[in-house]
Amino acid sequence: MNGGTPYSSFQSYGTTEPTYVDHVGCWIETLRLIRSVPFAERKRRPTSRRYVLVCRWCRGTRMARRTWWRIAGQARSIGERSKSCTWETGKHHATYAAEPSAASHPGTVPLAPTPPQFPHQDPFAKVKDEVSAITERIRRDVCSEVPALSWAATYFFRKGAEGKRFRPTALLLLASALSQREGVAKEWLVADTLSPADTPKDVRRRQQRIAEITEMIHVASLLHDDVIDKADTRRGMSSLNEAGGNKLAVLAGDFLLARASVSLAALQNTQVIQLLSNVIEHLVTGELMQLTSSKENLTSLKHYRDKTFFKTASLIANSSKSIAILGGHPEDVCNLAFEYGRNVGLAFQYVDDVLDFVGSAESLGKPLLNDLQSGIATAPVIFAAEEFPEVVPLIWRKFENEGDVEFTLDCVQQSQGLERARELAKDHLRQACAAVDNFPDTNSKFAMECRAALRDLAECALLRQK
Repeated sequence: MNGGTPYSSFQSYGTTEPTYVDHVGCWIETLRLIRSVPFAERKRRPTSRRYVLVCRWCRGTRMARRTWWRIAGQARSIGERSKSCTWETGKHHATYAAEPSAASHPGTVPLAPTPPQFPHQDPFAKVKDEVSAITERIRRDVCSEVPALSWAATYFFRKGAEGKRFRPTALLLLASALSQREGVAKEWLVADTLSPADTPKDVRRRQQRIAEITEMIHVASLLHDDVIDKADTRRGMSSLNEAGGNKLAVLAGDFLLARASVSLAALQNTQVIQLLSNVIEHLVTGELMQLTSSKENLTSLKHYRDKTFFKTASLIANSSKSIAILGGHPEDVCNLAFEYGRNVGLAFQYVDDVLDFVGSAESLGKPLLNDLQSGIATAPVIFAAEEFPEVVPLIWRKFENEGDVEFTLDCVQQSQGLERARELAKDHLRQACAAVDNFPDTNSKFAMECRAALRDLAECALLRQK
């Protein structure tokens, strides 16, 4: 992944800055960007969309205006030189080492050569029909003879309440990205009729089971988290514990984990069973790390990162590795799949931390400052505490006193906390994309399109507003 992303690769996506570009060597990359703009538009007054993108990228209107006019004044010579000159930008790029986590993993993912460019498209649309089939099957499989339990277990699987379905989308895209097939067979776009206890014969059906199991574990963790956090809203609606009581919510979560365990055992793959069993252990470990942290750990970014891996990233990381294992891929490819899931999972949570401060309650489906009001210090707060030490005692007492939340919010807004949390998410985004770029070579155009969709999905995790 060396060199900058040309303007054509992100203009239709509407992002405010190039995704795969490191800001080291910004001047040279800016020249590359301007060279891609038609000469006539370079001479235009700085009101075009390309100029706005350069402004945002250069982090400051004054700097960008000076940069724009300096280059515009030399536009003709740059255009002439571009025919005989190649900018060597690879040397300006740093290799981002994977941050240490509580789980063992291969480590640094090397940056690969720039992959073939595909037009940006909605990654969710790529597997929409298959994800819908999986959701339909989950609704059928989590029904119970007890009506109240059926209602509770399907509460977040009902139409309109399914959420983003980010995890099954990522897993199905990953399965296709590692396959040599040109597309998905029509019979796989219909819900599997086998019972959870039956073993699917097709590799794709077995991989679909992983997506189902992952989503059931995820929803079960949400039900339990809402009880622990005393949350009254989730996904823009009443939480299950609010609608049906704590006991029903806990039992519904346990029921989903039991059904997920049956489907997992039916796969008859001991390595996959071990991986996803570890996920459930990690969920409990992460929650206990949050509840029982010492004062020192409450302000430790490493401790927060490890807890975030356990609570959020472990599920998609180990599920991604399971997809590769069931596909019969070698260990190094399985580890790349793990790295993609791990880094996307961590980036997703860091963006969630930022949105808790700058998002809207309507789009998030839960109240703003929810973590602060729950006594949780997230990445922006930990970063802000480095600039404002007076926040540290508030973190230790978990913002219990009157005015603690408001004071902390003010410090976060005045500090670089939000920006540093975004940069942390971007670092993990780069690592996720590097993992995809290091997938084995393939002659399948569909697989390459799905790899591009995995990069776009990682970008969606970074740019999302809910």
